Amino acid sequence: MKELIRRMVSRPVIAVELLVASAFISVLALASPLFVMQVLNRYVSQGVDATLVTLVTGVLIAIGLEFAMRQARLRLARGVNVIPDEAAAFAGFNVLSRARMSSLEQVPPEARREIVNGVSALESAYNANNITTVLDVPFSLIFIFVLYLIEPAIAYIATGFLAAIFLAGVWSGVSLRNKTAELQNASAQGSALLGTVTREGDTVRAFNAGHFLRQAWQKHVRFSQRKRRDLTSAQGIVQTFTQTANGLMSVAVIAVGATLVVLGEMDTGAMIGCNILAARALQPISKFSQLGAGFAKAREALQTFRKMSAAALEADSGSAMAEYKGGLEFRDAAFAFGGGTTPLFESLSLKLEPGSVLVVTGANGSGKTTFARLIAGLLEPTRGQIFVDGLDLQQIAPEWWRRQIIYLPQEPSLLNATIEENLRINAPDMDSAELNEIVKAAGLRRFLDESPNGFETQILDNGWRLSEGIRRRIALARALATHGMLAIIDEPTESLDAEGSAAVHAVLGQLVKRGCSVIVMSHDKNIVKGRHIVLDLDAKPVPLVRQVTPDVQPVAQQATLAGTAP
Repeated sequence: MKELIRRMVSRPVIAVELLVASAFISVLALASPLFVMQVLNRYVSQGVDATLVTLVTGVLIAIGLEFAMRQARLRLARGVNVIPDEAAAFAGFNVLSRARMSSLEQVPPEARREIVNGVSALESAYNANNITTVLDVPFSLIFIFVLYLIEPAIAYIATGFLAAIFLAGVWSGVSLRNKTAELQNASAQGSALLGTVTREGDTVRAFNAGHFLRQAWQKHVRFSQRKRRDLTSAQGIVQTFTQTANGLMSVAVIAVGATLVVLGEMDTGAMIGCNILAARALQPISKFSQLGAGFAKAREALQTFRKMSAAALEADSGSAMAEYKGGLEFRDAAFAFGGGTTPLFESLSLKLEPGSVLVVTGANGSGKTTFARLIAGLLEPTRGQIFVDGLDLQQIAPEWWRRQIIYLPQEPSLLNATIEENLRINAPDMDSAELNEIVKAAGLRRFLDESPNGFETQILDNGWRLSEGIRRRIALARALATHGMLAIIDEPTESLDAEGSAAVHAVLGQLVKRGCSVIVMSHDKNIVKGRHIVLDLDAKPVPLVRQVTPDVQPVAQQATLAGTAP
């Protein structure tokens, strides 16, 4: 309800119009019961046809006006939702795409997906029909007031039933919160299982994981069905109570009214009119009592939004240099994952001059990929600073910085778009000649020539349907599109065949000749020959930094990848 009030307050003019329209609709709705009363009391008793024509004409006009007013109110109610629904959808996706990875990775992937899925829960809970239902609730008092004017005793009876059904609706909304949260969590777990089965089919079959996953799915289905039954049961109780209350109220109104008719304190027309008025008063309350489940889902969605909104966002502005030359420096830097007992490294001080070559070595899990992500600005050090050409990386605009680096992750993923769109994503102004140049450098030409659609080949499943070698080549070409002065290459030849490895060696050799700073993450300490620096992350907690200077050096002190010509 707080969200509904917030939406109404955000559009005050429309909110006032909705309230005025609801008041008019309630007044016009009085026409039907008053028509019944007048027909029974005047026409039936006197038989004047002109009276019946007048009454029918009047009630038809009122019904027509009520219909038109309800349609206008629905359009206004939809207007209340358009901006908030769009804002929620945009904001959710904005958080997912802009949140700092250090914050985002604290949230399970299933919960991240729920932030977007929750938009549909908001749209469903606060749709135009539900808004008008809520607005009709306070105007039920108009019918009670008219009942009071006709017969106070019947008004008291109707008020009691209204209060009981209203409290039942409130109880329903409160009681369904925990059940809805549990069902939402179960839904997220089910999505994770489905993702595994649909995306990792080879793994499931090759390692006979089907039995394990089927057991997990059976457990999930049984739990989810039990929670759905609980929800349905709670909703059914309220629905049954509401229907029963409607019947009991009608009995009570007719019984009391009939007694008053016999005593001569009320006529038959008034008795029947009071029954209709009481039913009309109860109608919006009955509808309101059924909204508990929808509002509970919306509440959970809003809580998810708030949790995700608390995540720190990457800056959308910051410093930028006229020209980045490739310098990099770590000053007393340390990094530890949230909840980790020991840091990956600490007290790291390292300075790379433009054109330097750094080889980062270490066993699996030693922190090579994390080191690469720190340089790319995807993570922040828990202590210390990273400088690029003397400027603190945290003060630099992230978007600008990522156009200055050539970054190839160890496990690259692609966008669900065409190959050309993927290659241009970080260099939209790249011309066709440059595009073909990086394709050739990455060894992609034959793959594109053999693909029916060439550059327009659509990538699906973020590239995971492609062979790992092709995916890495596309990722390499995407990285080269920036023409940056700092290359960060994580496990450069992993999963590549001889041709692909040769392409990577040639690319890195050209980058070194061009004067780029090159950082290579590899478990192979001999991947580079020539003068370079080695950062050994196996040394804990302070990594070991050493300079490698071969006995024989070419005149132009250049480092090249092992296996390539200097």
